[in-house]
Amino acid sequence: MTKATKVIAVRKNKKQVPEPTLRRLPGYLFFLEKVREKGVMNISAPSIGKELKCDPTQVVKDLAFTGVKGKPRVGYNTYELCHALEKFLGFNQVNEAFLVGAGNLGSALMAYQENQTLGLKVIAAFDVDEKKVGQNIGNTPVLEYNKLFHLSNRLDVEIAILTTPNNVAQEVAEDLVNCGVKAIWNFTHEILDLPDHIIVQNTSMSSSTAVLLQRLNDSKK
Repeated sequence: MTKATKVIAVRKNKKQVPEPTLRRLPGYLFFLEKVREKGVMNISAPSIGKELKCDPTQVVKDLAFTGVKGKPRVGYNTYELCHALEKFLGFNQVNEAFLVGAGNLGSALMAYQENQTLGLKVIAAFDVDEKKVGQNIGNTPVLEYNKLFHLSNRLDVEIAILTTPNNVAQEVAEDLVNCGVKAIWNFTHEILDLPDHIIVQNTSMSSSTAVLLQRLNDSKK
């Protein structure tokens, strides 16, 4: 799963953080973790901006949301800033999630999480395909779809990842809402029609591919 797009359920005190800032913050964290591993104790906003190809002023504005401030002529303490970013993004805690649709994409997401600490852990996947049901992908069991309703009564899971075929996405999303899910990471092309209080984060691989190909074509002109 992409690290930049993990924050699908933001706490109330973070709702005013601009989405572009939320998308940049994981990038700062992963860069700073590498810097910290090299033994760098302090780093300035201009240095961060240079490495990540962004305006140092924007770096300062983005990092200010964590509550950490750099010191004149010293910069940021990398250990303090990494800790603050992990806490702010919720990467320092485990948020349990269901996944519906254990096909190629769903399986890849479950396998990817095994070596990542993104604050999001899929504890069960659901599918209607009998060939998939009963398998374990990584450490995640794939269960019969109908068991979603029973399991949701026992577990307080508020996040779901939707990787079903497009034609059933709306129906499944409604089932998830009825099971108490409050935030859905939607990997389908379907525009979900759900109550306003439900958080939906759409991630379109086709849109990203279109941008990539267009930029490549433009570079050849």
